[in-house]
Amino acid sequence: MNSYPLLDKINYPSDLKKLKKEQLGELCSELRKFVIEVISQHPGHFAAALGVVELTVALHYVYNTPYDQIIFDVGHQAYIHKILTGRKKMFDTLRTFHGLSPFPNRDESPYDAFTVGHASTSISSALGLAVASKLLKQEDRHVISVIGDGAMTGGMAFEGLNNAGIQKSNLLVILNDNHIAIDPNRGALNDYLLDITTSKTYNRVRNDAWNILGKFNRLVPSTRDFLVKVEKGIKYVVMKRSNLFSGLGFRYFGPVDGHDVVHLAEVLSEMKNIKGPKLLHINTVKGKGYKFAEENQTAWHATSSAFNIETGEVLDNGGNKKKSGEKFQIVFGKTLLELAEKNSNIVGVTPAMPSGCSMNIMAEKFPNRVFDVGIAEEHAVTFSAGMAAQGLIPFCNIYSTFMQRSYDQIIHDVCLPKLPVILCLDRAGLVGADGATHQGAFDISYLRHIPNLIVSAPFDENDLRNLMYTAMLTKKPFSIRYPRGCGHNPLWQKPFEEIQIGKGRQLSEGEDIAILSTGAIGYEVICALEILKQENIFPAHFDMMFLKPLDTELLDKIFQKYSFVVTVEDNALQGGFGSLIAEYAVDNYYNTKIKRLGIPDKFIEHGTQQDLYKLCGYDSNAIVKVIKDYVKK
Repeated sequence: MNSYPLLDKINYPSDLKKLKKEQLGELCSELRKFVIEVISQHPGHFAAALGVVELTVALHYVYNTPYDQIIFDVGHQAYIHKILTGRKKMFDTLRTFHGLSPFPNRDESPYDAFTVGHASTSISSALGLAVASKLLKQEDRHVISVIGDGAMTGGMAFEGLNNAGIQKSNLLVILNDNHIAIDPNRGALNDYLLDITTSKTYNRVRNDAWNILGKFNRLVPSTRDFLVKVEKGIKYVVMKRSNLFSGLGFRYFGPVDGHDVVHLAEVLSEMKNIKGPKLLHINTVKGKGYKFAEENQTAWHATSSAFNIETGEVLDNGGNKKKSGEKFQIVFGKTLLELAEKNSNIVGVTPAMPSGCSMNIMAEKFPNRVFDVGIAEEHAVTFSAGMAAQGLIPFCNIYSTFMQRSYDQIIHDVCLPKLPVILCLDRAGLVGADGATHQGAFDISYLRHIPNLIVSAPFDENDLRNLMYTAMLTKKPFSIRYPRGCGHNPLWQKPFEEIQIGKGRQLSEGEDIAILSTGAIGYEVICALEILKQENIFPAHFDMMFLKPLDTELLDKIFQKYSFVVTVEDNALQGGFGSLIAEYAVDNYYNTKIKRLGIPDKFIEHGTQQDLYKLCGYDSNAIVKVIKDYVKK
């Protein structure tokens, strides 16, 4: 690893404060090189971290952390924060099993003021910290929320702004404006911020006023207040509208160059003296300092493999060109386009994840039929319901962990009126390196008890295709959950076949023991059966594609024939698939022994999916052990 003259001396913010302002730019260059070097070998979120190097350095240089509290919305951009707060030596363990958390985590460091991972929460949590500080007579404490313009599209961000504007607490919101979340931002807020950023007249007049009046600030203490009034007038006259944030009770400052670390430190130092809610609007470039990330910000949002720093070429762990099978998300994207070509009523809806869920494939051909609604899952579901009420067929794709945020909308706006919205839950089950905040561990539990909703899970890529086709024809509320990563069926592009709703199937014959699985985790069962075959143990295997309606006819046959039933799921055991099977057995007076395998009652850390299957006790070896233990008894 390269040597870093300044960075090597800094482990905590107290070390950073010993530097002269003139040295901060050099430190930022070293930090950027350090992040690029480590992430090139140990994959993780990338472009967002490079975009906030100067901001993070300035924040820790000016504020007294951890007494002063910084909350990074979502947390993609918190890597520099981790490096500067005692975790530099462990930085290469980021996102690995038992290594550093991929996001800020209160259990990991006192510098992490709040545990985050989902978007648009920082203003509300920061306001809570600020109000608490006021009530606890700690009014000298500064609380800072760093939120991207992508996360600002979430409704919760505006709920926080609305409340903060009347609380008058000592809160600073820093709007990190780079016009991109994972994909380029869409919507009126993005256009509004772009108006402010690109108005040459406004910025020229504002800068002239700042320079002239700023010279008098030390002589006349009220100059700063006068400057604020002047700036409000400039915004109103030049922009021809009142400032949105000022209207919500915030004192608005900016836009400021987010890559001028010395100027940022000076601005932040001045703003420490301003009481009440205030918002600093900074402009940054996602991927700043790494050519390939700047040129393709979406692709470099996060890296999934090692890469060559000089060429940007993706490598596998052995240093060779990466090879991979088709991902479930690609199967979804290609299938959606096929269906959309056949049926003009099909529309796609996604909350700021068109490339993540591969809905961008349909968007390229039918841009007017795909809607990126921003980071607004609740809106995405109800917006889809509105279109369904007019006869369209919306495929609403939201990651499982984020679908939780739209729970009431699923119940009230989709299932109660029986509207044919097709809810596609990408990244269902354990997702791996993104960790506890992103595991899709709960969707079976929170969906299967909702009336009028069909709940399904494809075993492989071909099942996903056919479930999407079936959902299009069904005209009922329909949910499809599928995992992160690749499937195991290379021959998935077959002609569409309608699936009989509510029917399971037997995948292998067996005696005495039956293994019931739902979804793609059934592949672990297949691997277990291969191991058991070597010891002349032959359980039967059943795939329960539908959790609702349940194939009760098949279940009756299973409970009448087999003395031991094992359920396997990639979901929380509480209220999940295994519970569903056990409930049926109890309600119908079956005495069959049942063993449930799935995610235990705790939040699961980060690691590879295979590491986590093993940790939770439902990988192929764990399944083998359960069967062998039963046979021995």
